[in-house]
Amino acid sequence: MTDAQVSGSRARTRQAIVDAAIEVLGRNPAASLGDIAAAADVGRTTLHRYFAERADLLAAVGTEAGARLDRATAQARTAEGTGASAVHRLCQEYFDLGSLLSLIFTEPETGAGTPGGGCDPSFTAMVERGHRDGSIDPQLPVEWVQSLIWSQLYAGWAYLAETGASRHEVLRLILRTVDGAIAVKPG
Repeated sequence: MTDAQVSGSRARTRQAIVDAAIEVLGRNPAASLGDIAAAADVGRTTLHRYFAERADLLAAVGTEAGARLDRATAQARTAEGTGASAVHRLCQEYFDLGSLLSLIFTEPETGAGTPGGGCDPSFTAMVERGHRDGSIDPQLPVEWVQSLIWSQLYAGWAYLAETGASRHEVLRLILRTVDGAIAVKPG
């Protein structure tokens, strides 16, 4: 086996462990490393070869979380269209990060920060653009809009898990709720 094949294989195994950690810990933050190893289809010894301690694995999850959030935000094109249409796209992109964002909410040790723990400049610009273009109620502060989005996404993921509703239906409910909540009210 060449060095490139070994490196590729190691990278895939490491990524499988991180992905499994996101899924397992997103459902059960108290899950053991053995549970994560089983979900990654590796032995516990293999998991420890990549991540000596739980804190090391959580740090890798935090790095992965940041990368996935950045990709989802870029795919939402938050600088395009009305502020409300950008919020709508952002909710759609973030919806598919359910396990990851649930984990960030419950495990601050990931180092990824808590969603809603402060608005980044692009989020602020998106909401302020919505205030100016009349698509987001100007009486709603940026931080409130961010909290609203996170709470509705979290509620949607919980509803999906509890009811078995389709992902399509749950996303429709989230978008309807967020769209209605941020809309400018007459009077």
